Amino acid sequence: MIRALTIRTPGKGMHEITREIGGVVSEWGGQEGLCTVFVRHTSCSLVIQENADPSARRDLEAWFDRAAPESDPAYSHTAEGADDMPSHIRAALTAVSLSIPVMDGRLALGTWQGVYLFEHRRSPHTRQVVVHVS
Repeated sequence: MIRALTIRTPGKGMHEITREIGGVVSEWGGQEGLCTVFVRHTSCSLVIQENADPSARRDLEAWFDRAAPESDPAYSHTAEGADDMPSHIRAALTAVSLSIPVMDGRLALGTWQGVYLFEHRRSPHTRQVVVHVS
């Protein structure tokens, strides 16, 4: 089963989408399998990260801000603004797809794990996330 989800982000940061992906798994109705999640963009990414303490996400976001800063004079790809090239670097350092086992009809995530769409652009965007469960 394949579903395309439309996710609207308010801008830069990690936005949890575990519930939306879990909904596709529930709709599929199987007990055991594999869920593949793929984001169809080059300036955002997917991560599995702690969903209990928000400071872990804030620290990760801050690290990426330091690792791929905006307005670096070495960037030539700046047509869409100062956050354009850093967003591509951040996406390249993370992942555009994830594979998550399905056990007992649910995502086999750990106790403190959540799936996040990691928006790397400052402005709000509408993102397409494809979920395949088999």
